[in-house]
Amino acid sequence: MIESFSLNDTVMMKKPHACGTNEWRIVRVGADVKIKCLHCGRLVMLDRQDFVRAAKKIISPAKDGI
Repeated sequence: MIESFSLNDTVMMKKPHACGTNEWRIVRVGADVKIKCLHCGRLVMLDRQDFVRAAKKIISPAKDGI
């Protein structure tokens, strides 16, 4: 479970996506969190609470200025 996250962070989810990877990039943050699969490009929107529960760790934080 992660405590804080921001736009464009790369996160590892607990369960892999159907394409076989578990690495996602955060593309929208609000009451809902939209994430994009880094392997196949699929977009998924989760409630913030569900996202925090399903995320395992932040792989790479967002770079400033992007």
